[in-house]
Amino acid sequence: MFKHHGKKRTRRHNIQIAIVLSFIAGIVNATGFLAFHELTTNVTGHFALFIDDLANFNFWKGAKYFLFILSFLIGSFTSGFLIEMFRENKKLNVYLIPSLIECLILFIIGISSNFIEVSFTNLMACSLLFVMGLQNAFVTKISDAVVRTTHLTGLFTDLGIELSYLFFPKSHANRDKLISNIKLRMYIITFFFAGGMMGGYIYSELYWGLNTLNVAGLILLLSLFYDDMRLHTIKTTRRFQRLRRMRYARKLIRKVD
Repeated sequence: MFKHHGKKRTRRHNIQIAIVLSFIAGIVNATGFLAFHELTTNVTGHFALFIDDLANFNFWKGAKYFLFILSFLIGSFTSGFLIEMFRENKKLNVYLIPSLIECLILFIIGISSNFIEVSFTNLMACSLLFVMGLQNAFVTKISDAVVRTTHLTGLFTDLGIELSYLFFPKSHANRDKLISNIKLRMYIITFFFAGGMMGGYIYSELYWGLNTLNVAGLILLLSLFYDDMRLHTIKTTRRFQRLRRMRYARKLIRKVD
């Protein structure tokens, strides 16, 4: 699910990556809000607050929300830049790089919270927004803008439109694709909610605090490892089957001779 791109990518790949990354985004969203009282997966609310502060001449206060917006933008830029920079390298999975950076930042924030006092909350919030910008750009690129996992505004809009299409089968004859898209939106929304519930529970009820981000990082790392091992197993199986067919063909040739 992290390797296939373009025509090689299937609906199943999109659903798999949507489940994993939306669940992670839900954990980050809940953890960031509980820890810093800020939204850390999207910038819509921050943009509104930024405009409000500017209108009231609270420029210094508004600078904080500008940095939040900028952090998300820089994360998206970094992800896109890295993917394009290493695209020609056939031996390297370019989509793996942003994911590993995301894992690293989540682990750094989570683990460091056990040793140092978290006093720079705005910096931490910026870091999480950077991570979510990184993730959103990466999944947008690999799915050709089919999957987005860090915010739900556009998802609910698309879902509402696509649900309305169900009542007009003559205008939207490709019902299988329509239902597939609806299922994908529902998966993202459901697992974003589930991730938020899990993140809130671990943070508040288990008293893990920012260590909750380690859970998100671990889930992503295990998903990357599973995806790599699965692809390696498939390639090994195909190679083995190819060798068997070659040996069988050689035996037939010998019998004919």
